[in-house]
Amino acid sequence: MLAASYEAKAYGVRTAMGGAQARRLCPHAVVVPPRMAAYMRASDAVFEVFRDTTPLVEAISVDEAFLDVGGLRRVSGTPVQIAARLRAEVRDRVGLPITVGVARTKFLAKLASQQAKPDGLLVVPPDQELAFLRPLPVHRLWGVGAKTVVKLRAHGIETVADVAELSESMLASLAGRAMGHQLYALSRNIDRRRVTTGVRRRSVGAQRALGRGNRMSPAEIDAVVVALIDRITARMRAAGRTGRTVLLRLRFDDFSRATRSRTLPWATSSTQPILATARQLVASAAPAIAERGLTLVGFAISEIDRSGAQQLSLPFTEAEMRPLAIDAAVDEVHRRYGKSALTRAVLVGRGPGLEMPHLPD
Repeated sequence: MLAASYEAKAYGVRTAMGGAQARRLCPHAVVVPPRMAAYMRASDAVFEVFRDTTPLVEAISVDEAFLDVGGLRRVSGTPVQIAARLRAEVRDRVGLPITVGVARTKFLAKLASQQAKPDGLLVVPPDQELAFLRPLPVHRLWGVGAKTVVKLRAHGIETVADVAELSESMLASLAGRAMGHQLYALSRNIDRRRVTTGVRRRSVGAQRALGRGNRMSPAEIDAVVVALIDRITARMRAAGRTGRTVLLRLRFDDFSRATRSRTLPWATSSTQPILATARQLVASAAPAIAERGLTLVGFAISEIDRSGAQQLSLPFTEAEMRPLAIDAAVDEVHRRYGKSALTRAVLVGRGPGLEMPHLPD
């Protein structure tokens, strides 16, 4: 289950829940296949409205962003007026409702947006910030996951107000130094982060869910690996990025996880060397895969070189140039005729899997 409507959520259906469990909770649910290309087009259109509102836009996901409108009062009005106009613009130009939270800090603006869903606008005035923040349950603090909630509840800490009564050293002893510092600051509405534009992705990745209880052969797993690496390297070349470190993420049938990584001697976006490394990583995990079964496989390329430089030896050898020439030819065919015009033989007849919407690379 990639997402659930508010009506389905009322029955307990949640994102990332298995389809069978979701149907048990909500037998009359209508299940529709995702349309990732449509979601990306809508995201691009919404972000165009954001950037027409202010140049200070920090994208968090395909459907979430921070906008700094603090300097627009003379030309655009108050933040509340801008927020109301923004919601109307998105509905008129894109046809979608959006929820907006208005506050002095990023943390409070996000909380206000969550409180106002669906399709609402909530303002947290400066003189009411703590009154809004303190009654909230502790899991609403940024970065607090299920394990931290259990630790805090074991000591009677249920709300943000309970957190705010403790010293930073006490919180560090309960949740660790870094988390303790964060809890101390956020419970007092201390958030000095500014809206940052133009932040580049630190890694480029993709993953594929395989389903539980579905034991795949090594050849079937390799086909998934090939499809993922093809997808990742094509994105890297389109964005003019190269990377050095290949990271493998695995999730097994017993819900345990494993990671493997290997660093190449140079940064590249060429499919052949990255695919060879990816296959080596999967081979190193083969015993665990055979024993525990595989439900998810994912890869990420990190140590990104934003210049996109491809390092080669001097003089260039044919063996080095051939993969680059193949990549360029494949990219050109895909650009002109679409990705379905040319594919690997091992992928013919296989579903491509879902390509999740992602921020620009």
